Amino acid sequence: MTRPIADLAALEALYGEPAARSIAKEVPALTPGYRALIESSPFFVLATSGPGGLDASPRGDGPGFVRVADDRTLLIPDRRGNNRIDSLRNILADPRVGLLFLVPGLNETLRVNGTAVIDADPALCEGFAVDGKAPKSVLVVTIETVFFQCARALLRSRLWDPAAQVARNGLPSVGTLLAEASAGREGGESYDRVAAEQLPRTLY
Repeated sequence: MTRPIADLAALEALYGEPAARSIAKEVPALTPGYRALIESSPFFVLATSGPGGLDASPRGDGPGFVRVADDRTLLIPDRRGNNRIDSLRNILADPRVGLLFLVPGLNETLRVNGTAVIDADPALCEGFAVDGKAPKSVLVVTIETVFFQCARALLRSRLWDPAAQVARNGLPSVGTLLAEASAGREGGESYDRVAAEQLPRTLY
């Protein structure tokens, strides 16, 4: 038997009032500490929404790849990918974004909400070049709110615990996943061999 929550009053009654400190940590601009977390992060998840639905996309590079232009502006290179551009399509239709930053070894995460525009200015893109390869565009994110998330989720998941790491050969390969999803039209062992050779050469 289910007991769905259908309105805000019922939801708030179920969970109760948030702790004062959970409200106090949310601010409209970067503090020095929040800036340090972003500059130390090599990875974040970008959440967007558009006519085709929702998207959560992983973004990663060396620490500092997300540049802090000022306390309310982030610059993020759109590194080479598969050209689906799901996030960018969504941003064109709805500029609202959510970012979740992770720092290896740190159990707290950082959450940023705001709006984004896609900037393809050549000079801006060249400033993010790696190995002579510039991104095709840079996301300019205007921060509306920023706050840290407590450590519970990462502690429960043991994300950084070496003993909790899963052996890659214990799970399906990317070639297998692709073959299953495409009913055998794509993927397989040949895909795995090509991917292993190409990925290191096509990061940028």
